[in-house]
Amino acid sequence: MAHVFLPRRKGRAAVLHYAAVLDGHTMNLHAVLPDSAPLGESAEIELRNGRSRVYAPAHLYEDREDRLLMDAAVLLGTGPGGLALPSGRWKTTLLIQDGRKTRKLPLLLVEPPVPYAGPTKPMGASPVDGVRHRLGRTVTGSLRVVTSNPKPSAEVVRIDLSHSALVVDFRLLGTRIQDPWAEFVASRRRIERPVEALPGGIWRVVVPLEEMPPERRATEHWDISVASESTRALRIGRRLHDVRNPMRVFAINKAVVAPAGRPPMIVHPRYTAAGNLRVTCSRMPEAGRRA
Repeated sequence: MAHVFLPRRKGRAAVLHYAAVLDGHTMNLHAVLPDSAPLGESAEIELRNGRSRVYAPAHLYEDREDRLLMDAAVLLGTGPGGLALPSGRWKTTLLIQDGRKTRKLPLLLVEPPVPYAGPTKPMGASPVDGVRHRLGRTVTGSLRVVTSNPKPSAEVVRIDLSHSALVVDFRLLGTRIQDPWAEFVASRRRIERPVEALPGGIWRVVVPLEEMPPERRATEHWDISVASESTRALRIGRRLHDVRNPMRVFAINKAVVAPAGRPPMIVHPRYTAAGNLRVTCSRMPEAGRRA
């Protein structure tokens, strides 16, 4: 949404001319305050849900036309310095400290944010914890932050391809899995591999490449999931980003490997359009002609 500057107006509310969550967890606000609003000594944004209240600093200043403006960048989520909002609907209010008095101004959202075109898109969830933050309006037009718990997912942290094995580090969001394992599935083939717990909530799976060469076809596509006895399988991928084409932007180099006792093959880890991790294994053309 573009900045739209209007003259200050009479009333008891601050009018938001920009409101968006740009990176999945930073709420950016810009508002024009009414003529009656004081500059005050300090200001903050209050987010309220029932009896729960959290606060974030706001900046008040005057422009060249003597309009009183407000800017705020509110970090949401469990990251350092963030506001960890439980799931629910949070109404926002601007609080201005003016001497011993505290002025309360609703933050009116005249136009809700709209999606934009281009190579990137608004992030639907925080890349830190997977929590989703969406901006909306109350029945009176005030800004409301709708927070939702993260969807169960397995997010890639690191991929290491060597001449003998494929190593995938990933983290789990929105779910807890006890005694998990990883599954590599291609057409009618399935490989189960144990996973190792690493510090920081990271899991690691290692699969020897000698188990993945194509058998019935010249090319096989392996999808990777994490599963357990008590939970459904989760595809491992990379989805907490703002790009529209993960296949192109997060491209991974392919490699020619020669597994022990097997002909050389091309191994290419990549992401699908949906962000799922897929490993394509292809026979070398020379090996196919000799066969």
